[in-house]
Amino acid sequence: MCGRYSLTTSPDVLAALFRLTTVPAYALRYNIAPTQAAPIVRIHSETGSRQLDMLRWGLVPSWAKQPDIGSRLINARSETAAEKPAFRHAFKRQRCLVPADAFYEWKKLPTGKQPYVLRLRDGQPFAFAGLWEQWRDSAQPHEPPLETFTILTTTANSVVVEVHDRMPVILNANDFDCWLDPSVKDAARLQSLLVPLASEAMVAYPVSRRVNSPAHDDPSCLEPLDASQAEGAPPPSSAASLFDSSQQSKPHPNVDNSGSANRQNLFD
Repeated sequence: MCGRYSLTTSPDVLAALFRLTTVPAYALRYNIAPTQAAPIVRIHSETGSRQLDMLRWGLVPSWAKQPDIGSRLINARSETAAEKPAFRHAFKRQRCLVPADAFYEWKKLPTGKQPYVLRLRDGQPFAFAGLWEQWRDSAQPHEPPLETFTILTTTANSVVVEVHDRMPVILNANDFDCWLDPSVKDAARLQSLLVPLASEAMVAYPVSRRVNSPAHDDPSCLEPLDASQAEGAPPPSSAASLFDSSQQSKPHPNVDNSGSANRQNLFD
């Protein structure tokens, strides 16, 4: 799954990555949590161009009676999203990209859950596959709609599985156009994009439990712990490689062919 992530990338870098003509100002975030507003990239319904907007994390289907359902719909399983009532409309017509540069998962240890950062080995930003929706309060029909999003998940690759058995779908940049294009209706074609990122493209390392609280949203959330600070953590070689300036950023394989929150069938 994906319950926290970061976006510390500057607007000009996002503009280049997502081919945006304008990027509204946004705050750099080190610990984005559910129900908070975060940037997503989608297609403008009138111009057909890409635009970056701030939406609330936690999808609220248009038919929902109350918006609090969104806190339970922060993720959607990619294997079933096309058929589930909460997601199928957005899967067909309202797909988006969720910019990020790292995400957090928690590993279960005898002493409690240890948070880990997972990110690309080259430190570059990327995009989760997302879905977005609009919800209107029937009691206030003239008020602007509430716009929300969810992040699609898939099976974990060999890096993430050491921490958690699910991971967010990180899309290949070459697939951005297909994923965003509302004219693409072929569920099988879309499903083929929703695979685990290649393991060799990623690194993972333990971080402070400060990240457990959404109130902590600063650079220290992303700082790696050394092996003596995190029980059960692997040697800090992965974290070291991430910050090794001798490593050059280079294209990475973005698909792992080894593999293609569960409360109710409504949204699982």
